[in-house]
Amino acid sequence: MRARIVIRHIKCFVIELQKEELSTKREKATKKAAVKIAGMTCTSCAKTIENALQKAAGVDMALVNFATETAYVEYDDAITSEKEFEKVIKDTGYDVYKGTKKIILRIGGMTCASCSQTIEKALKKTEGVEEANVNLATEKATVVYNQAITDYEKIKMAVEDTGYQVLAREDARAKYEEEEAREIQVYETAKKRALIAWGLTIPIILWMIPEMVFGIAWPNPTVFNIGQIALAAPVLFYPGLTTYKSAVKAITHRSANMDVLIMLGTFASFLTGPPSFIAPIANYAGVSAMIMTFHLTGRYIEAKAKGRASQAIRKLLELEAKTATILREGREVEVPMDEVIVGDVMIIRPGAKIPTDGLVIEGESGVDESMATGESMPVRKKPGDNVIGATLNQRGLLKVKAIKIGKDTFLSQVIKMVEEAQGSKVPIQEFADRVTSYFVPVVLLIAVGTLALWLIFPASMGSVGVWASQFLPWVDPNLSVLSLAIVATVSSLVIACPCALGLATPTVLMVGSGIGAENGVLIRRGEAIQTLKDVRVIVFDKTGTITKGKPEVTDIVAASGFDAGDVLRWAASVEQGSEHPLAEAIIREAEKEELELHQLEKFEAITGRGIVGEISGQSTILIGNRRLMEDNDIDYAALEPELVRLEDEAKTAVIVAKDGTSVGIVAEADTLKEDSVEAIAELEKMGLQTTILTGDNRRTGEAIARKVGISRVLAEVLPDQKVAEIMRLQEEMGLVAMVGDGINDAPALTQANVGIAIGTGTDIAIEAGDVVLVRGDLSGVVMAIKLSKATFRKIKTNLFWAFIYNIVMIPFAMLGLAHPIIAEIAMAISSITVVTNANLLRRAKIQPEYQIKRR
Repeated sequence: MRARIVIRHIKCFVIELQKEELSTKREKATKKAAVKIAGMTCTSCAKTIENALQKAAGVDMALVNFATETAYVEYDDAITSEKEFEKVIKDTGYDVYKGTKKIILRIGGMTCASCSQTIEKALKKTEGVEEANVNLATEKATVVYNQAITDYEKIKMAVEDTGYQVLAREDARAKYEEEEAREIQVYETAKKRALIAWGLTIPIILWMIPEMVFGIAWPNPTVFNIGQIALAAPVLFYPGLTTYKSAVKAITHRSANMDVLIMLGTFASFLTGPPSFIAPIANYAGVSAMIMTFHLTGRYIEAKAKGRASQAIRKLLELEAKTATILREGREVEVPMDEVIVGDVMIIRPGAKIPTDGLVIEGESGVDESMATGESMPVRKKPGDNVIGATLNQRGLLKVKAIKIGKDTFLSQVIKMVEEAQGSKVPIQEFADRVTSYFVPVVLLIAVGTLALWLIFPASMGSVGVWASQFLPWVDPNLSVLSLAIVATVSSLVIACPCALGLATPTVLMVGSGIGAENGVLIRRGEAIQTLKDVRVIVFDKTGTITKGKPEVTDIVAASGFDAGDVLRWAASVEQGSEHPLAEAIIREAEKEELELHQLEKFEAITGRGIVGEISGQSTILIGNRRLMEDNDIDYAALEPELVRLEDEAKTAVIVAKDGTSVGIVAEADTLKEDSVEAIAELEKMGLQTTILTGDNRRTGEAIARKVGISRVLAEVLPDQKVAEIMRLQEEMGLVAMVGDGINDAPALTQANVGIAIGTGTDIAIEAGDVVLVRGDLSGVVMAIKLSKATFRKIKTNLFWAFIYNIVMIPFAMLGLAHPIIAEIAMAISSITVVTNANLLRRAKIQPEYQIKRR
């Protein structure tokens, strides 16, 4: 058995090497970093930072997501470091978020309370450390520090200077707690600014109503104009000061963002106030305050909506157990999760969460795994079964040995994948990004052009306004030419909205990846969302994908003159050297029959043929297909009718030969997964061609295809031919998705346009596919495609409205048909609409139809 396990591990290692060679994305070893950025106000900011990072030495890939306010960077640590590209970010005029951070350090070398006190005092004396607590029992130090003053390296040095060691740090949970705290801070700050702005602007609105409705400037025009200026100034230079600072910073760094447009629009409006006393210009100082107020209100609502869109990771973290009850020296002890180590035996009572990934060693129960798989039905667990951390034990008492902790757990891997998906781009986003990069400069040119056109051709530009004034009450063609020019210019500046374009895709991707995770569909790369909706063919590996991957011996046929028991004994004796699932089935059958096996002396596996072995040093046994027999000149004609019969029954039949003579057949069958037939029928109904890829002979492959309703069979495909078959299908049919277990077909998954790795819980190969299905059945394939289509529909809808809004509204403003206040309201609504529409994706029904009908 050990030999088989070693062989399996070697095979997995070789396949991983093949996968790395085939995937250009994994050829170059790079480090990845995610940096939180402070100071971004629109997608132009994000694009400016992204361009600067991509130009930096040693940076292989940079992506700045405005929705998550994060820069995702892949870099060569031999050339650059995180500090270097943090400097690049600061040089573009933005800040790397440096609030307080909490880390947990594992300390080595402590022997008594005096040791912990020494370290704690040293940490508290370190500049920038706000809190420090050293626990001797757990051998850990919890440190809260100001990132603007100190960092991990300085804290580590402070500990080591006292003569102790920092063994490791654990700050994953703290990282998300900090992000949540920061999001709350951003939201509360935006709310405070909006409320202050409204408190100062409402009096302006109330004062403007008599003038707007009745034409009465109460108590007189001079006091009215002075009052408008006096009340507007605090709005612009107190709650609006952050917007102005952002705009000035952008200009000084030779870039332009949304805040530049708002600053120019509000400041130009405000500057009409003083000249209104001596020239025929309308006073728009009060309007400037209203524009800023609506702008700040839009920022507040947008921050709230973005917070909802980014809940996926926080929801997953909330699932984690905070404590675990473990056995220590025969006693049950409740400990924090960070004190659980691999090998600890955990006691899980009915109704309790399973603290971390483990192996059941005692007890039986039903476990609710819906958080991982989306499947509401409890899964029966017994000794020897794996369980997933954060799932819920329902009925019985379980004793579970911890096998994975911390960043290695299934839940941590899921969180990592959701992060990766949120840090990637779909191809369609690249076009929106290109537009965004030119957007603000173009709008500035349009605004200058608008002002020039109104001053040079006032009659032509004003003719539309005269006509529109009949049904648009805010259009006043009787204003002076200069006032009309200012109105049109300001409206053109504040109505343009690059934010809607920039938020259209990432917010939908955030929500979509979260929905997928909740239903056991993990999206590793954003581009898979766009590609999967267009696939023409779905290729299924047979064993472990369509079938359960646990074959059982169904028939033993002995040739004339031989005994079925002997055939099974000879076959099982040689199969001891094989790691194939079929080998395990033959050995299990022999053990069930209590057969005494021969000693295996020599063993050789022949790819695509079978195996050859020598037992007890005297007999040579061959087990395999027809080609193996023909290669060794063994006559199996007498067994051919039985072979055909078994293959027509969708069974895998192997011929057994001893010393050059065929002695019998061993046939095995693998049970179909419960929903294979229904899932494949739904995929076919969706217009996709389903194909089975198997090493079995054509007759067996076709029999299985008939059972499940698959329309095409690629049989007798050797492992090293799978990639070539996928390439051939791509040439013939177009985009191809491959569904496999991610272990023995990793190269084929990589070659496919979308690789879908399917598994069960902790056994899944996370790194194997572009999309990973946690639940072991094929309903996940249906959900992945439905999620892809629903997500991409939302992306297209968002981009359509974002483009249409700007294409229609900017000319509308240029012609003087949009009052500056209405222009600003429209701009704020466009961004809010895009984010809200992304959140509506949660209503999408991605479950297969046959599951919905059962409910």
